[in-house]
Amino acid sequence: MNVTRIHTGLFFFMLMLPLSMAVADDGKLTGSVIGTTETVDYSTFGKSYTVNTREMAFDGNPSTFFASWERSYTWVGLDLGAPHVITKVGWSPRNDVHGEERVVLGVFEGANREDFMDALPIYIITERGHIGEMTYADTDCSAGFRYVRYVGPSDARCNIAELEFHGHPGEGDSSRLYRPTNLPTVSIHTLDGVIPFDKETDITAQITIIGGEGEELLSAPGGIRERGNYSRNFPKKPYRIKFDKKQRILDAPAKAKKWTLINNYGDKTLMRNLLAFELSRRMGMPYTPYGRAVDVLLNGEYKGCYQLCDQVTVNKNRVNITEMTPEDVSGSNLTGGYFFEIDAYAYQERSWFNSTNGTPVTIKSPDEDSITTAQFNYIQNHFNKMEAQWKNYLDLSTFLRHFLVGELSGNTDTYWSVFMYKERDDDKVYTGPVWDFDLAFDNDDRTYPVNAKSDYIYRSGGSCTGRMRNFVDRIVVYDAAAKALLLEIWDEARQNGLSQESLEACVDQLEAELEQSQALNFLRWPIMQTRVHQNPRTWGNYANEVQNVRRFIKERVAWMDKKLGYTFIPSSIADVPINYDAPYEVFTLSGRHCGKSLDGLARGVYVVRQGGRTQKVIH
Repeated sequence: MNVTRIHTGLFFFMLMLPLSMAVADDGKLTGSVIGTTETVDYSTFGKSYTVNTREMAFDGNPSTFFASWERSYTWVGLDLGAPHVITKVGWSPRNDVHGEERVVLGVFEGANREDFMDALPIYIITERGHIGEMTYADTDCSAGFRYVRYVGPSDARCNIAELEFHGHPGEGDSSRLYRPTNLPTVSIHTLDGVIPFDKETDITAQITIIGGEGEELLSAPGGIRERGNYSRNFPKKPYRIKFDKKQRILDAPAKAKKWTLINNYGDKTLMRNLLAFELSRRMGMPYTPYGRAVDVLLNGEYKGCYQLCDQVTVNKNRVNITEMTPEDVSGSNLTGGYFFEIDAYAYQERSWFNSTNGTPVTIKSPDEDSITTAQFNYIQNHFNKMEAQWKNYLDLSTFLRHFLVGELSGNTDTYWSVFMYKERDDDKVYTGPVWDFDLAFDNDDRTYPVNAKSDYIYRSGGSCTGRMRNFVDRIVVYDAAAKALLLEIWDEARQNGLSQESLEACVDQLEAELEQSQALNFLRWPIMQTRVHQNPRTWGNYANEVQNVRRFIKERVAWMDKKLGYTFIPSSIADVPINYDAPYEVFTLSGRHCGKSLDGLARGVYVVRQGGRTQKVIH
């Protein structure tokens, strides 16, 4: 964007010039002044409608200013009477000691609805203003708007001395839309400007997502509310959005109504969840939640860098199990599918139980409004059987893969919250997907430094709800067969490319992708020098925060190898052919016989014995 400044001394002179002489681009636009009506009278610090009014932002006098009574989500703009394509915006801050900083993260928007529910961002201010000067910025948005406005930053009372919009008449198109950074933009506008206030009440909203290089637009009605448990205590709130109709957003696999915006407030790298999702994929979990880093605006106010991802629900591209109805109360239909969560916060939910062993469980599907007594009793009883007889009822493969993701990432919350599911006509309980990694990768002062510990993180200060620590011990510490399978899964991942170098490459990629957005995020939330949530240290800047994750990964892969008694030997076994026409036997790495064919076996590394020859193969 081209940004220029014009000094006040020239400002009044230019007002007297013909338009063609004053500006070289499209003309300065005029219209009816609109915006927040209730203003502040600084002489009495009371409400007013006669001083510091919205009209003063367009009176051509930089000595006057508009200031709203409310501190946030206030605005001032123009009704242009007809759509115009905006090609340049201008602003001058209020002439006082705080004026220059009060414009940082101010947002310009355009709309064609008077209530701005369909608004799109036009420009965001990223630098301090200059008192007595007009600053101009070229815009890059091809859409035409009848209504244009400036939304003040949070807690700034929209203090602004002068505003200008330049452009030309036209409906425009959506071929080139503005994004504050290289990331997709999620812009949400709520009916009557109501701000989400709890995690039960959906606020009517228009949800707009701008993707690609600015040429992809999804704008659809829906709702927004807060989400999460502990994360709701942060000033940067997490949200759940719900479209009225199912939507496929950006490059997500699922078409669904519900999506989440994860705030990542205590994770100053803004990448820990995304990095853990990559571990989940590499560890072969059946389903890993979709996630993308995005910039979020709410009612025109910049809220920061978030992670837009799946709401973990029953869906063919999410938790792929049979979705039950209230009529499924007997026989085969009663056996599933069920989606539930071992949940330290279960007591806050409506549909939950404590297991016989003292484990709190929230039932996610069937949901609290549709689950029947028969269904509730069935899954409670089945969960109790699984805890008591895990060898018969727990799918060990998904449980151990989930375990390895938690331990490799050093996640202290792995057994504070665990998603699980059960399909119809299948007695097994499956573990997954993975979730919630803001305290992982050495970001918890209660367990830092994780790699200095001699035992698994869940046994060395990790948060375990109920008696989950004992349950996990029974499997990964005391059961020989489970330990052997754990080693097989780890070897499979290592042979398929899980390494320090490959994970560091993922960190590098995410760091580059987040570079622009993290700078804006920490303008909005200046916490880089402050310990928030469970931060063990402040690392000083974004690059150092990311470097801490790199250091952890480098040490952790080696730590896991040692803990598991594993020696990584790079193999060219994939290049050694098998004579599939001749008989052969297949074994796991621990020696368990798998049959006489690789067909139908899960992907992984196996030992094949053919004639007098034994070799490892990657299947």
